[in-house]
Amino acid sequence: MTGVATRGSSIAFGEFGLKAMECGWMSAAQIESARRTITHHTKRLGRLYLRVFPHKPITKKAAGARMGSGKADIHAYVAVIRPGTIIFELSGVTAEMAKEAMRLAAHKIGVATKFIVKA
Repeated sequence: MTGVATRGSSIAFGEFGLKAMECGWMSAAQIESARRTITHHTKRLGRLYLRVFPHKPITKKAAGARMGSGKADIHAYVAVIRPGTIIFELSGVTAEMAKEAMRLAAHKIGVATKFIVKA
């Protein structure tokens, strides 16, 4: 997760975006929760673009498992987020509505973010 994002670091599809300011993992549940928040706030006006996808499987052993006995089962899938990655893009809504929707979604994500507008 070191370094800044070079791919996916500029707005490509929408007018407004949510940009990551630090690195981390974003679980599939966090992505879905933030997506539902944006959709609910915008009342399905405009178009929402997801720019990240949880490709990375994360394993987790049971709490009482002893050492050894190999690798654990897949627990969840996460998306690797680097600083500068655009997480969501939004178009077809007003700037005030987009900013508030992104602010609400940022609370659902485990990394620091910033609202940006296409230049």
